[in-house]
Amino acid sequence: MPVCDICCEELPSEAEMRTHLLLGHMENVIACPFCSLSGVSYDELSFHINTAHIEKDCKDMNATVVDSGPQISNDWIAKSQISPRTCSVKNTYKVSQASPLSSGHPSSFRVNGMTSLITGTALSQETSTSLKSSPPAAATASGAIKLDRTTQTPSTIPRREREDSHRKSKQKRLSSPIKEGHFPCPMCNLVCNDCFILQEHVELHLQDQDVTEGAGPDVGTSTEASTSNGRSGVILYECPMCSLSCSNSTSLQEHFELHLEYGSASATGHSSGDLTLARKLQEEEEQKWREAESRREAEDFKKLQKQFGLDNSGGYRKQMERNMERAVSRGQMVPAEFHRKRAEMLESLASGVDDGRSKTSGLMEALYRYYQRDASDCAHVWLCAETDHFSSSEGDKGWGCGYRNFQMLLSSLHRMEQHSLLPVSVPSIPRVQALIEEAWAQGADPQGASHFKHRLQGTRAWIGATEIYAVLTSLSVKARIVDFHKPTGPGDTHLRMFEWVKQYFSHFASRSARLLPKVVQTTLPPIYLQHQGHSRSIVGVEQKVNGNLSLLLFDPAFAPGEMRRVLSQDTAASMVRRIRKFPGGLKHRQYQVVAVEGVLTPEEKQSRILNSRTLCAEKIP
Repeated sequence: MPVCDICCEELPSEAEMRTHLLLGHMENVIACPFCSLSGVSYDELSFHINTAHIEKDCKDMNATVVDSGPQISNDWIAKSQISPRTCSVKNTYKVSQASPLSSGHPSSFRVNGMTSLITGTALSQETSTSLKSSPPAAATASGAIKLDRTTQTPSTIPRREREDSHRKSKQKRLSSPIKEGHFPCPMCNLVCNDCFILQEHVELHLQDQDVTEGAGPDVGTSTEASTSNGRSGVILYECPMCSLSCSNSTSLQEHFELHLEYGSASATGHSSGDLTLARKLQEEEEQKWREAESRREAEDFKKLQKQFGLDNSGGYRKQMERNMERAVSRGQMVPAEFHRKRAEMLESLASGVDDGRSKTSGLMEALYRYYQRDASDCAHVWLCAETDHFSSSEGDKGWGCGYRNFQMLLSSLHRMEQHSLLPVSVPSIPRVQALIEEAWAQGADPQGASHFKHRLQGTRAWIGATEIYAVLTSLSVKARIVDFHKPTGPGDTHLRMFEWVKQYFSHFASRSARLLPKVVQTTLPPIYLQHQGHSRSIVGVEQKVNGNLSLLLFDPAFAPGEMRRVLSQDTAASMVRRIRKFPGGLKHRQYQVVAVEGVLTPEEKQSRILNSRTLCAEKIP
């Protein structure tokens, strides 16, 4: 009699079995009668029952596998004792090429369209509906395997032993580690999050494949293979993901789990590969950025070298000749005049004395007369000693302001008795460069010397307050360098610098007279004023009636023709407005001044040269 694999109910016929399955299991909510599993298909429930709730003693049925020895057969014979009258049901099975993927899980085969289990082998069956009373005669080949299903008495297999075997099988399944992740089916597009679910899904694929193959003309053909040493009767289990064949299901399971682990690791490897690629791209971008930054810095450095005259493009002489040649080519100068000026230039350079073409004298006296005559808004005016103005020429335009301001300072010192040891004439710019190099050779300002590589002659290098201090020290002139390194007034102005200049000029005047006159011309030389990109000379300071201060500056950028306007009574006022600077007109971030204070003794000179190795300007504030 047919037996329902789900509820183990015996039915009298196949038709009754199909009706029972349709009404009792398929139309109702399919649920496991042994646990709470529900909402699955019939095949999945059947597989679940035969896997998780294997009952070998259901209806006193027992399966035994008998090896027939050297004979090879493709038939599996199932014998079932239904009543005292013995009959046999001949069932044909085909051994699947794939084995179960979880150790300890019996492999499945189909009886009357439903799934049954045989431990260790996956089979598919086509059931013959005819009953054979005689023993099967088809199993004649070597290696045939017979399955006899007979009625067993409780004494055949003790109930306690069956229960222990069933409990161990369930514990072994439940104790298997769960591997989290995403496991794609190798035979379809399904992705499972549990390796056991994937295993059951793949076994369903294999069962369907076995049924399809069993329906063909080669039903009963065995896939048993011979081992490498020639022994027959050994079943090989082929991996569904590669061509590897294993001798037992346990080895195949371990091999297949390696496939799953490798797939999970590959998913992680993609992320790691993306991270590696991202890092590589980032490193390439950073390398390109560093290279572009290096090129930009090199270009900026070349621009700075060109700006400060350190690009070996020639000095005063080459620039003068180049400008005169350009004037001739433009028709601004005739060739005869070119040769005459060139000869005068070479003569001046050879003598080391400035040719005086850019010099303007008598300015301080003219300013004194102007303030005596027209200074109604000024409370007090302090002027420096007589000083000549030196303008930039064609040979030093754009870079010679520092040298021209030094010439202004020297022109004032030459008129003072205490500085009688100084050269009588004002040196030319190339000669000033040579004087600075001589000061470096004596040991003054070694840091500045290394900056210029101990060479100024033949270049268009800019000089600043430290070079002026170094050359004055080498000439035994006592000087002081003060750094106004940050603004001290509203609107980023330098009110402290204006107060300091006023104190410098007024201190001498207050000692020489009890009653301070409105306009005072002191015997002090001008102050060298340096800021970023330019330098000028402070020749006086005004104090307005309201107490505000303004400085009087000689700028080398003013041409001789402009400065001569101070000498004229009619144009003096307009020129004074140009040289007057209020705090709002001097708003650079930092200023340095060099002020002369007297003469150095040989000992003081040597001491200052030694101290200039770590030259630090006095900072205010």
